[in-house]
Amino acid sequence: MGHWWERNILEPGKLPLLLALSAFLLTFVVTRVITRLIRAGKGPFGNVKAGGLHIHHAVPGVVLTIVGGFAAVASDRRGAGGAIAAVVFGIGVGLVLDEFALILHLDDVYWSEEGRKSVEVVVLAAALVGLLLAGFSPFGVNDLSPQELTDRGGALTTIAVNFLFALVALSKGKARLAVFGAIVPLVALFGAVRLARPGSPWARRFYGRRPRARARAELRARRHDRRWARPRRVVQDWIGGKPDPRPARLPDRH
Repeated sequence: MGHWWERNILEPGKLPLLLALSAFLLTFVVTRVITRLIRAGKGPFGNVKAGGLHIHHAVPGVVLTIVGGFAAVASDRRGAGGAIAAVVFGIGVGLVLDEFALILHLDDVYWSEEGRKSVEVVVLAAALVGLLLAGFSPFGVNDLSPQELTDRGGALTTIAVNFLFALVALSKGKARLAVFGAIVPLVALFGAVRLARPGSPWARRFYGRRPRARARAELRARRHDRRWARPRRVVQDWIGGKPDPRPARLPDRH
């Protein structure tokens, strides 16, 4: 265990990534706790306003991301400056991604159903960075010996093929498998060989004149969504808070 930790986590170049990920996750957790307290009317916290304008925390998050990113580029990533830049960058990313849905929809959807996208993006980003820390990066961070360079030739071929599988999975509407498959070998292959989701570019291109394949894809998508929708919502509610119920629509009057 100690050897793995030294090889994959304390390897030169990996420590700033660990610091950034830790700051990112801690910022997201603290931010969600505070926003849930504000929502419940508890604690000393309140919304930040300037001249009657509600300042969303994505605003300071963007500033911190820019400062941390440029500072990390300017540093050597090995001294205290690199560590501080990584922490600042992680804090900024945590604040920004916590309001990813707001940025995506250009509307305050934080406590709505659309706001669940923020939680999904945060979990996805944390998982991908965690995989990189665990040693799933296709390229190392140290200088390579001639033998390692030779071995990397075969690795590059494998990466290229795996990236092709990821593109196919993405075109089939399986974005999560495609993203994870770009890092973890053979994960994308699972998404590439399965039926495409209805409405995906692959389905529109290849299922248009194949009604049987289109029907199978729609049936499988409905079964998958019905099986996983509730567990996914429970986890999202536990992490980010339960969205506000949609107001009942009044009947149209003619």
